[in-house]
Amino acid sequence: MSEYAHGQLLESDLDPSPFTQFGKWFEEAQQKQPDLPEGMSVATALPDGSVFNRICLLKGFDTRGFVFFTNYNSHKAAQLHENPRAALCWWWPALGRSVRVEGAVVRTTEEESDEYFATRPRGSQLGAWASDQSKVIMGRGDLDERYRQLEATYRDSPVPRPPHWGGYRVIPVMFEFWQGRADRLHDRFVYRLRDPNDWIIERLAP
Repeated sequence: MSEYAHGQLLESDLDPSPFTQFGKWFEEAQQKQPDLPEGMSVATALPDGSVFNRICLLKGFDTRGFVFFTNYNSHKAAQLHENPRAALCWWWPALGRSVRVEGAVVRTTEEESDEYFATRPRGSQLGAWASDQSKVIMGRGDLDERYRQLEATYRDSPVPRPPHWGGYRVIPVMFEFWQGRADRLHDRFVYRLRDPNDWIIERLAP
């Protein structure tokens, strides 16, 4: 059983802005978490109450929200179309910390998606075209052959962004910052959006 010995979190430690507070913790995670500190669970739900979860990578954040990219024909995209809300969660065991975010979801602009797609490794760009994400396929061979065909098609030219691929931005209405403490008496603070740019901070029992 894990015993947390990474420090404490007091209200006096918290920045009034949850975005600034997240930035501080994320920077520490990048320094001390060896593998994929940007890895986060993305939970979605359908109007009938069905719940889904998967791991995605955070690709950017600012006061507008948290951005990840995916195939707009995927299962998660279909769920977000029906119910444009999501919950995010990061777990950084090297720091004994976790952050949760809940909020509405919108697509990023075409320009934002183009800009990020252009930074991806060429293999990942081709993969975005090759994979009909979330669809049943006959076998790995079909996927590999599709990739080889695309390599040939774009051998002498840049790979354009597929029209079915782009970003989502989660616009938070709630943050929770969790710091593990001894004896399971963890520190938990929640930021709730009361009015635009007006966040209240409350301590939660562990």
